[in-house]
Amino acid sequence: MPSSEELSELLDPRTTVLLTVECQEGVVGADSALPELAAEARSGGVLAQVARLVAAAHEGGVQVVHAVAERRPDGRGANRNARLFRAAARLPVQQLSGTPAVRVAAPIEVAEEDLVVRRLHGLSPLQGTDLDPLLRNLGCRTLIVTGVSANVAVPNAVFDAVNRGYTVVVPTDAIAGVPSDYTPAMIRHTLALVATVATTDEVLACLKRAREVRRA
Repeated sequence: MPSSEELSELLDPRTTVLLTVECQEGVVGADSALPELAAEARSGGVLAQVARLVAAAHEGGVQVVHAVAERRPDGRGANRNARLFRAAARLPVQQLSGTPAVRVAAPIEVAEEDLVVRRLHGLSPLQGTDLDPLLRNLGCRTLIVTGVSANVAVPNAVFDAVNRGYTVVVPTDAIAGVPSDYTPAMIRHTLALVATVATTDEVLACLKRAREVRRA
């Protein structure tokens, strides 16, 4: 874990963006296509932690971006080149564009100034989407990655961000995967090698200090 000074240096509100990954109704909501993952995100408190981070970002002037995965009703442009995609196409709940399934899930609040980046293909919020140029236009240097899943989309987001030159911070209690013991193993043996890992409370403390300094 980094020291509070080291973490504070990374989390300058002017150059930090908070990213939520697939925190949408059809993934982590009550009618999820993936009930085991949804239960892990909710019962484990992960979704609540993401909501706390988003609220603090809104208050502290940190840009929030929500990355949403969706598909057209006809499936055009969607991947079919992996078992995951083929299985998802058969699920009773589909992440169809314009439906409640692709809305950001409560208790996360979406503010007017938030950006929502939607993708119709692939596994990553960055690869082949508008996210990278948006981050660069925002002056982002540090990306806080939250959401689901620790199995696929979150590590994809972390690796792609690092490959593009961003510094990544992962709040360890604000990401979820299945089974429950997989997430801490992924963090320890993989994400910690390329990202700065911290707790939600540690990130919130840094954002609070930055907010107080700006008001002083």
